[in-house]
Amino acid sequence: MKILFTKIEQGWLTQVAQAASSLGLETYLVGGFVRDKLLNRPTKDADFVCVGDALMLAQKVAAGMTPRPTVSLFKTFGTAHIQLPGGWDLEFVGARRESYQSNSRKPQVEPGTIQDDQLRRDLTINALAISLNASNYGDLVDPFGGIADLEQKILRTPLPPDQTFADDPLRMMRTIRFATQLGFTIDENTWTGICQQAERIKIISQERITDELNKIILADKPSVGLDLLYRSGLMERIFPQLVALRGAEYRDGLGHKDNFYHTLQVLDNLSLNTNDLWLRWAAVLHDIAKPQTKRFEEGHGWTFHGHEVVGGRMVPKIFTQLKLPLNEHMRFVRKLVELHLRPISLTKENITDSAIRRLLFEAGDDIDSLMMLCEADITSKNKQKVNRYLSNFQLVRERCREVEEKDQIRNWQPPISGELIMQTFGLSPSKPVGIIKDSLKDAMLDGVIANTYEAAHAYMLEKGKELGLTPVSS
Repeated sequence: MKILFTKIEQGWLTQVAQAASSLGLETYLVGGFVRDKLLNRPTKDADFVCVGDALMLAQKVAAGMTPRPTVSLFKTFGTAHIQLPGGWDLEFVGARRESYQSNSRKPQVEPGTIQDDQLRRDLTINALAISLNASNYGDLVDPFGGIADLEQKILRTPLPPDQTFADDPLRMMRTIRFATQLGFTIDENTWTGICQQAERIKIISQERITDELNKIILADKPSVGLDLLYRSGLMERIFPQLVALRGAEYRDGLGHKDNFYHTLQVLDNLSLNTNDLWLRWAAVLHDIAKPQTKRFEEGHGWTFHGHEVVGGRMVPKIFTQLKLPLNEHMRFVRKLVELHLRPISLTKENITDSAIRRLLFEAGDDIDSLMMLCEADITSKNKQKVNRYLSNFQLVRERCREVEEKDQIRNWQPPISGELIMQTFGLSPSKPVGIIKDSLKDAMLDGVIANTYEAAHAYMLEKGKELGLTPVSS
């Protein structure tokens, strides 16, 4: 395998090599950048290991660049960072060897050789290095057969897997993530090591676990990684609610589908059309409450009534547990979980304008995301059934467009405010104000009145009269 560097890459590689030479520091380009260049994957994150002071090397590199970039120094960790125009990130670290205690992932660190540094890497394909030293500039340093593993698409640890994963359990999730992103196979011994060490993932911070989980969810085919997490035993330790979906139960010859693998299929379907992390999370969580709502009805079979409502209530708790943001992203996921059955129900009945208006009103600007999720939720093995549902969904989309153009109901704001209601009838905040507001909304969504101020004002006066209210004289 040969690495072809761009002109820009050659420029800063030469600058690093010259700076290292002037300081007498043995220096190498290592890790993911080397791997991705060999795989022809786009990458802009370059890591450099030097045998000596990485902070001094980074400052020397920056001093030779025009314009001179800012160097971020992290003295506690002995690392430095330079960000270049065009999104290039250069990281510098001193070669080191590490030793771990069994109850912690924080290593005892001391200076080491390039071989020591490569030995502590998670996988052989991430232990590749390119020399930037004058004596062998450009030579590939591959002590563990990483090139052969790249060619064979195998993921393997440099050290015995038990030691690699005991030292830093997050490497188990990283291995699964690379298997998912690269389409590689995990070596049998390495896989056994992950299964045996799964319990140690509990010493890793939730933020780092969730970061790896997000990267798996963002892969081209995320089901690969989620299934590996499940089969290794990691998933039940980091996300037990998803594992609870696993399995199909039969009674009186009536069964239901395995909702874990259904969820993975929905996520894969959705991933063909979007890279939106939060829309993908909505796919992961859309059926999350099915275990809690599962019931067997005699003569009918298994039901999951209300799972969308219960699932919506679970979203904030799961986001808190996984240290995901409790902001508009969480609210978006919750909304889609709560609404994901609505478009499907519209395909099973005569679609009224009223039903379409309510869907548009509740979904707002997220209607397109909701429809994308619902289409992905069709996972039948019966192709005719899938095509029929997709055809019906297209009908719903067309009706949504027609009603929206006519009524402009998406993100609808009532033409009559609560303040105006109170002013009209001389009320303070009270139950009658809420009744009138809700009646106005329902009347407009049901098509009883037009979406205009005049129609709404007349309806407000009529509703107030029904409640025994008298308008205040102006």
